[in-house]
Amino acid sequence: MIYSTATVPVNPQGQPRLTREQVWKGLELKARDARQFLPAGLCTRCDVTEESSTHFVRDATIGGVDLREIITLDAQRKVTFFQATGPREGAIINELFEDETGDLQLKFYCYLGLRDKEPNGSEEQAEQAQFDSNNGYKAALMSTLKRTREMVAEGRI
Repeated sequence: MIYSTATVPVNPQGQPRLTREQVWKGLELKARDARQFLPAGLCTRCDVTEESSTHFVRDATIGGVDLREIITLDAQRKVTFFQATGPREGAIINELFEDETGDLQLKFYCYLGLRDKEPNGSEEQAEQAQFDSNNGYKAALMSTLKRTREMVAEGRI
C-alpha cells in the first residue's frame, strides 16, 4: 500500500496572495482539466465523460498512462480522485485547510495500491519514492498554485 502526503503553504512570502475561493476555483478547474495545471507535458488528455449531482468522471492520460477517475468535490475543502482504471487503485485527495495559525495550506495525500502487483513489492516501493520526492505530488501542488496565480492575474479566476 502506498501512502504519501505533502503540504505546501498557499501564500508563501513574496507570492501574490490567493483567497480560499480562488484556490478552490483552481482546484475545480484542475479536476476538470488537469492539462493546464500539472507540469508541462505531464497530462496530454483530460476529458469529463460523465457528470451527476454527486460526482463526475474524467478520462485522462497522465504520465503516458490512460486512466479513468471518479471525482468528488467537497466545496471549498476537498477534491477526491478515485482511481477507477489505470495502474493504481485507491484515492488521491487535494485538501484546502487553515493551519493552527490560520494560514491557508494545500495538502495532497493518497492511499493507493498498484493493480496486479505485489503489495509493498519493488514496484510499489518505487512509486512511493516518486510520490514522496520533490518531483512528485509536491511539485504538482506547487504547479497548481502557480497556475492558479496566473489565472487570477489573467482575470480568468
